[in-house]
Amino acid sequence: MSGRKTTYLDLVRAVDNFPQGGDSKGTYYGLYLPYDDTPHGYMLPETVMKMPWTQDFRVQHEHPRRVTVLDPSGGGDTAALVNRAFEKVVSICIDDNLFHVLDGKHSESFAILGANYPVHVERFASSLFGVTACGAHLVAYMETDEGLKLWIPRRAAHLYTSPGLLDTTVAGGVKAGVSPLQTIINEANEEASLPEDLVRKHVCARGVITIMGITGPDFPGEQGLCMPDVIYVYDLELPETIIPKPQDDEVEEFYCMNVEEVQRALLQNEFKPDSAAVLVEFLMRHGIITPESEPDYVEISMHLHRRLPFRVAPG
Repeated sequence: MSGRKTTYLDLVRAVDNFPQGGDSKGTYYGLYLPYDDTPHGYMLPETVMKMPWTQDFRVQHEHPRRVTVLDPSGGGDTAALVNRAFEKVVSICIDDNLFHVLDGKHSESFAILGANYPVHVERFASSLFGVTACGAHLVAYMETDEGLKLWIPRRAAHLYTSPGLLDTTVAGGVKAGVSPLQTIINEANEEASLPEDLVRKHVCARGVITIMGITGPDFPGEQGLCMPDVIYVYDLELPETIIPKPQDDEVEEFYCMNVEEVQRALLQNEFKPDSAAVLVEFLMRHGIITPESEPDYVEISMHLHRRLPFRVAPG
């Protein structure tokens, strides 16, 4: 950041910068599902105007502004019809190359977490609809005679988001119908060549980070998109004999970094933004960032555990 050094608070604010108490009034359209009077996402007016809406949706432009998915079955086949509605409109967007964020291709399905029936939307399109994304991150580390060391990968240069930046050891989106743990197991094998039996035996679930950001200049796609996110965090202590190795084309190489090197890289903005937030939380849990060493400790924690304006489970 120009004029001063980046802080840990800056890092978490970068991914949790949606106004506190902000809602769809005045700026965003609420996204509504059939038979549900609570919104499941916030959509930009520019997105609403550009979206090739089909007869499966009703758009209300007067306040309160909203987009509602319709159910012509009258409740007889709601989930299937909602899924079909999203699939149809996203396919048109991809075929007509309407939105940069879609990257011209289909992606795996993300469940809409708070829906009262099993519905989903493609991962790349989730930010267009402003629905809550779900991810899982794993930090692998070693306790050595020289202190704590972390396995940190560098992202491949061809990736859509944050190419060439540093990352958590393993990370991935949680697909519809797949658990966060299974996501970590799958990604650990694909990205780091870590076998399933090792990960399953030693991985530790460490909680959840909840953040809500707005896409900005560092994002390659549309600007101003609402990005609520639930991130499951996991730790994995590895023996010094186990060395993560890239297996797919998403990781260039792994570095074994001590805590000071990780902290320096964080404060030099060398990490993918959401991964930086995960690592700040890791350093807090491991007593490296403490209330005594960090004056913004409480505010950092609050940014990492925002109460999202959307349900994260059926209600």
